[in-house]
Amino acid sequence: MKTENIVDIYTDGACKGNPGPGGWGAYLVSGQHEKEIYGGETQTTNNRMELQAVIEALQALKNPSKVHLYIDSQYVKNGINLWISNWKKTGWMTSGKKPVKNVDLWKPLDELVANHEITWVWVKGHAGNAGNERADLLANKGVPV
Repeated sequence: MKTENIVDIYTDGACKGNPGPGGWGAYLVSGQHEKEIYGGETQTTNNRMELQAVIEALQALKNPSKVHLYIDSQYVKNGINLWISNWKKTGWMTSGKKPVKNVDLWKPLDELVANHEITWVWVKGHAGNAGNERADLLANKGVPV
């Protein structure tokens, strides 16, 4: 995979009630170029919105890229770095022999991740990281009213 583009991506999810109306947001930066995207669903969970934000951000990339992906979700970070390989081996079952939650989002995320060289960076949410704060604003903007 040839990756010439370097992209910093900040993603976040938001939910008003869990479950409840939720939004996702992503802030993408490559050189002098910036892009903001967001959306939402009327009935969802915070974890689903965190996953959707990453999916939407990676789908927005036109070419394979070197990505620094900043997230404040331990669920997404652990899922992609620790759990997903075992989920695939066990037919998308957890170690407790239960179906993986949000498999409809984990599968496309897994496919998208294969197209890029991604460094996953966990940041503490609401702690002053400018990119994370911007992604949070976008996620909240995406929540349907």
